[in-house]
Amino acid sequence: MIEIMRTNDAVGLSFAQSLLKDQSIHCMVADQGMSILEGSIGILQRRLLVEADRADEARQILRDAGLGGELK
Repeated sequence: MIEIMRTNDAVGLSFAQSLLKDQSIHCMVADQGMSILEGSIGILQRRLLVEADRADEARQILRDAGLGGELK
């Protein structure tokens, strides 16, 4: 799995996950536990990971939804 997005925006991250799951693209959020441990003050961003062979497709879906500024 590779990182395609890194953010502190929990709503945007949830939206991105929903969009990808609707297209049957397996994704997971990394560093969610660490973000909670540091008190959610914004130091540690959460990362959205997808399967490497579907990363380009996932990026395009997120761009089309207006989340292009968050992509890596």
